Amino acid sequence: MTDLADILLPSTARGTAVILIAAGDWEKKRRDLAADVRGWADANGFEAQAGRVLAVAGPKGELKEVLVGSDGSDPFAPGRLCRSLPPGAYAVTGSVAQPEMLALGWCLESYSFGRYGKAAQSVAKLVCPQGVDREAVLRAARASWMVRDLVNTPASDMGPDELEQAARAVARAYKAKLTVTSGKALEKGFPMIYAVGKASPRAPRLIDFAWGPARAPKVTLVGKGVCFDTGGLDIKPASGMALMKKDMGGAANVLGLAQMIMAAGLKVRLRVLIPAVENSIAGNAFRPGDVMKSRKGITVEIGNTDAEGRLVLGDALSLADEEQPDLLIDMATLTGAARVALGPDLPPFFTDNEALAEDIARAGREVNDPVWRLPFWQPYMRLFESSVADMNNAGDSGFAGSITAALFLKRFVEKAKAHVHFDIFAWTPTARPGRPKGGEAQAMRALFEVIRRRAT
Repeated sequence: MTDLADILLPSTARGTAVILIAAGDWEKKRRDLAADVRGWADANGFEAQAGRVLAVAGPKGELKEVLVGSDGSDPFAPGRLCRSLPPGAYAVTGSVAQPEMLALGWCLESYSFGRYGKAAQSVAKLVCPQGVDREAVLRAARASWMVRDLVNTPASDMGPDELEQAARAVARAYKAKLTVTSGKALEKGFPMIYAVGKASPRAPRLIDFAWGPARAPKVTLVGKGVCFDTGGLDIKPASGMALMKKDMGGAANVLGLAQMIMAAGLKVRLRVLIPAVENSIAGNAFRPGDVMKSRKGITVEIGNTDAEGRLVLGDALSLADEEQPDLLIDMATLTGAARVALGPDLPPFFTDNEALAEDIARAGREVNDPVWRLPFWQPYMRLFESSVADMNNAGDSGFAGSITAALFLKRFVEKAKAHVHFDIFAWTPTARPGRPKGGEAQAMRALFEVIRRRAT
């Protein structure tokens, strides 16, 4: 497997010059070029058009330097050079507004999923720009690669067992203490997790690990780990199941965020909770109309077995809330409604904490990890009314699906000092700079920045 440290070289390494030139700066830059380079650029009609690449040869035919046009619209865009340049090491200079984003984009663009034999394309190496914290870039890139690997792996090789092993590997690497409650042992303390996962031959479980000093600020991460979702007895159509291997994307992103926190040695008391299940169909599957009693004591009527993620999260959030964390974050591939509202690239988040909301939005902009706030609109709780239980898990309205799902989860959080819910897609349907098609880390880097700044 490729080591990211072999792609992002230390700033002391040497590399062929790559000169980024903004289109508006071309005329000035052109005058500064050596005569032979200027003539070569003119002969090729190079005017620093966005994305245009011009290789310049030296007197012996060697690659002397590379001119690249840039419009600055996406700080990850220069990262695509890793696949278009010949093998070797390169040092980027010129119009680089965000050198740390250039370095991260290069690393993220270098990713490929090769578990099943598809040969990975070789990539060019980048000399880390001066002044950039190389270790911080590598931490973020390694976490993103891990998230992508987990999400891209099909459910045949990424069930609750394998997700537990992935969590154990992360916990073991940083000496975190991990416990797992599985199978029938869930029935008493985590009845909704058990009910959702019991129809699968792969036992449901709650993965729980903790790291850091007990007296540090408590940060708890909860990730939806539905390793495959058939929809249950309210079965999905074939088109709806096609990407359900990614329904554990919340758990994958939580593991990536936890790895970043521990690798950076942030001064927090970290706890990670992952309800890992498959929503399968069998004679003992939970049914529409069933009423479940949650860990918190709230009773839930099942309006739709395909709204299972909020059930397993409800029990996990209840446990997390009992510890009264300073910050409680949950991440889940929860609703299609979030995609309808904001598309696949912009995950919504929900919180009642204004300062936290501002911090998250600001961090997302700064680290090129965009997010968008949606409201906990309390009047929509009426859409979950049940005639036989405290609430329904789906209700009979198609309106405001992402908001109502967030409100459902909010019922299980009372004691946390701050809570934020992310409804992520965890997938890139069409490749963009730094974001190859496939599994994706979303909001992870923005959240790390918020936690890092609060922990210092």
